[in-house]
Amino acid sequence: MKIILALFALLVAVVAAIPFSQNYLKNNPNPFAKKSTATIKDRTFQLLLAKTPEQQQIGLSEHKSFPKDQGMLFIFASADYHPFWMKNMKIPIDMLFIKENKIVTIYDNVQPAVEGDNNPPIYRPQKEANRVLEINAGLSKEYDIKIGDEVRFENL
Repeated sequence: MKIILALFALLVAVVAAIPFSQNYLKNNPNPFAKKSTATIKDRTFQLLLAKTPEQQQIGLSEHKSFPKDQGMLFIFASADYHPFWMKNMKIPIDMLFIKENKIVTIYDNVQPAVEGDNNPPIYRPQKEANRVLEINAGLSKEYDIKIGDEVRFENL
């Protein structure tokens, strides 16, 4: 009887764990994969990647905050003057436009668009870029990040 109760308790625990594991795997499709990072000077950022048009459209708009050591990297197939806006954003950010692993434009402390504003400001790089790194507002100045600084990427 004790064995049956123990097996039943184990079964209940496994069934109860399924929703938690499904949610974890949804947010971490491959938990064993190496994390993508970007390093500027001596600062390393864990990256959320926005590769598809759908991911790029949403960007960080669903985030109310994110860790200081995290950023979102937008990856484009070719270098261009890719436009960005802050529509539906909830947090201020710094935008680093990057080409050939060098920062070409920095917009710091970019504020969210006013709610209901259907024509928020558009931010474009001063030179063509094929990547854009969004980090917490103020970090560019705090870490003394400048145009021309090298960005080292891993596991993209």
